[in-house]
Parts: sequence; C-alpha cells; structure tokens
Amino acid sequence: MSTAPTPAPATPEHDGLSGPRRSWAVVTVALGLMMAVLDGSIANLALPTLAREFQVSASASIWVVNAYQLAVTISLLPLAALGEILGYRRVYLAGLTLFTAASLACAMSHSLEALTAARIAQGFGAAGMMSVNSALVRFIYPRALLGRGFGVNVMVGSVSSATGPSLAAAILSVAGWQWLFAVNVPVGLLVLLLGVRTLPDTPRGSHRFDWGSAALNALTFGLLISGVDGIGHGGDRTMAALMILGSVVCGWFLARRQLTRASPLLPVDLLRRPVFALSVAASTCSFAAQATAFVTLPFYLEQSIGLSRTQTGLLMTPWPLTVALVAPLAGRLSDRFSPGRMGGLGQALMVLGLVLLALLPDSPALWDIAWRMSLCGIGFGLFNSPNNRTMMAAAPANRSGGASGMQATSRLLGQTLGTALVALLFGMHTTGGTHAALAMPAGFLFLAALLSVLRSGGRAPEG
Repeated sequence: MSTAPTPAPATPEHDGLSGPRRSWAVVTVALGLMMAVLDGSIANLALPTLAREFQVSASASIWVVNAYQLAVTISLLPLAALGEILGYRRVYLAGLTLFTAASLACAMSHSLEALTAARIAQGFGAAGMMSVNSALVRFIYPRALLGRGFGVNVMVGSVSSATGPSLAAAILSVAGWQWLFAVNVPVGLLVLLLGVRTLPDTPRGSHRFDWGSAALNALTFGLLISGVDGIGHGGDRTMAALMILGSVVCGWFLARRQLTRASPLLPVDLLRRPVFALSVAASTCSFAAQATAFVTLPFYLEQSIGLSRTQTGLLMTPWPLTVALVAPLAGRLSDRFSPGRMGGLGQALMVLGLVLLALLPDSPALWDIAWRMSLCGIGFGLFNSPNNRTMMAAAPANRSGGASGMQATSRLLGQTLGTALVALLFGMHTTGGTHAALAMPAGFLFLAALLSVLRSGGRAPEG
C-alpha cells in the first residue's frame, strides 16, 4: 500500500486529483458516506433492545433514530455553506471527527437521554460529511470523469442501505447494542488519517457565515419534517398542521433573506437555473417514490402474496444491489450521453417494474418477484448518478457547496415525504391501503421522468 502524498491545493486549473492520491481520496469520501448512511438506519433493529435496556416505551426509544435524522436534515445546508467559506476539506474532517467522538459517546451511554444527545451530535457530524461530499467529488475527479465519481457515490450509498439491517443483525447476534456505534471508532480514525493526507484543499469564499439564515433554515426544515412525520404516524393532527404552517412562514422569511445574499445559504441563485432546479425536483420525486415503494412492498409481499418475513427480506435486496451495480456504469455513460434522457429512461423502467410487481399472480415464483425488483433497481441506478452529475455541473465551481447541500437535502426530503405519505395512506384505508400505496410511486416517477426530459437538451454546462 503506497504512502499517500501530502495535500496540495486542488483548483479548477488542476482539474481534479490524479494517480494514487485520487484513489485514496475516493476511499476517504466513500467510507465517510458509508458510515453516515449506515448509522441512519442501523439503530432501527436495536430499538426493542434499547427500550428494554433503558426501561422506556417503544415510542420513546424511536428518538434514538429521529434525533439523528433531524440533526442531519437541519444542518446540511448551513454546513455546506460553511464549506464554501472554510473549505470543504475542513468541514468534512471536522464532521468526521465529531461523528467518531459521538459514536464513542453513544457506545458509552447509560440512559436514553444520554444516547439521544450523543445521536444528535453524531447527526451533526454525519451532516458535516454528507453536506460537502458531492462538492469534494467535484474537486477529486476531473471534469471529464465527474459522472464516474457520482456513480461510485451512488453505489456506496446503495450498498450501505442494502446491508445496514443485515450488518446490524450480525453485530447484535454476537455483541451488545453498544457495538453498533463502537465499530465506527476505529473506522473513523482510519478515515480521518486518510482524509488529512489525501483530501484536496479547495478555494474559499470571503463572505461571512449567515447565522440568521442558519437559524431560519433549522426552523424551516425542522418544523416541516416534524409536522409531516406527525401527520404520517398518527400524532396530533392540529399540532402537526401548525408545525407545517410554521415551516412555511419560516421558509418564506428564509427565501426572502437569501435574495440579498451573494452566496445564499439556501441556494436560490442556483434554483434560478432551470437545469439545477429541475434536477433538484426530479431527485426529490425519485427518492420519494423509492421510499414509498420500500415501505409498501414488504406489506404487499407478506399480506397480498403470502410470503414469510425471511423471504420478504431477501426479495427486498435485489433493488438496492442492482442500483449499486448499475450506478457506476450509468455515471460513466452520463459523461458521454444526455443525463436527462438517461434519467427519463430510468424512471420509465422503474414505473414498468412497479406495474409488473402490482400485476403479480396470486402465487408467483420467487424469481418472478426478484427480476421485477431488479428492473426497478436498474431504473433508479440509471437516473440517480446522471442526475447528481447534472445538478453539480450546473453550479459554478465556487457554489459547489450550495449545490452539494441541496443535493443531500432533496434526497432526505424525498425519503421523508414518501415514508410519511405511505403511513398516512395506510391510516386512511382500513382495507386496500397496500394496493393504493403501491400506486403512489408511479405518480412520483412520472413527474420525475417529465422533469428529467424537460432538462434533457444535452449535458449540463460545466460551472
């Protein structure tokens, strides 16, 4: 294993890193993304154990998951903006350091309150890595290979999502819940060592950090996520509606404040660019569709098809694993062909796969289900890598942080919206809710395909 060279500034003139340093930098951002994605879901399997361990209700234990997700959501855009000022490398390494230290604090927690507080800190650390991940990819890869870089990103995210529950089950079968978090410590230290030596220094802005906008951003997205989650999961509807209304009001003040900023925290300057705005909207719709399908399909396979829980779990894996296989190839192709047309084709394949799943006979062969799930994965893989490439390429290099933060935010908003809508639909339908929810992703995907085609006039201009 060769020694990584000492970092040198990476500017647009360098057009990315080269040789072993690029390879090690890719490993660094990939491992950081893997840890952040895994810890978004890996604690789910331990919730019953945590409830018994701390002698709390199941609803109280869910805060171990919600605290992490909320911290990530409200801090993505502020930390991306901070990356434009301090440099993406610094924000990434600071986030990684906080994430690693918070993981140790999680493992050493002796109460639900202490674990929740540590999870909040861990969420802020994960946001530090996720918020500037795409911006770093832009400076690690040459412009001609940018799609390849985002293909690797999507592959890592998909593999992490697919293996999260299995990894958690494996750890819990041989060790206590504390090791779900303790395993991050040695990995985090290794990634930190690699990052210090290989991640590129990037140009820094001269503007100041906008604390007022950061506060409004936290209120906007925090209230929105809490309100949507409350409606979807049977909370107080009046309180949830007030939260959403409060989010709209805060969002209006946030957007108005951004209009006077040269480098706004909420990237309204980028959203004025049709290619960027359409890519963000398509990403939100696509992730909402995937989240809706992932929540609905287990109920469909068990209740309508009559499969066991083990069979259902195995048949849910072809989708994300196929995404992991297709995404790198799709990223490479997006460097040569129209990402918009590739995205439209991908969404069409996802719709076809979902329709074929809905039309399964009463007693289908397992293979018949698996190839339909794989078809959905092929479609999502064809869409996601090219869409991410288009989104980042549509932004000027000095606004890579805003574009990176918006990319991560659109993904989380889509996932939250899709999950909440399924829960709401299940609550409204005493019978047939599964079939009704299974039709919902098609609507999101149709809209995403339309948005992809609208911006498909060719490759996005390099910023």
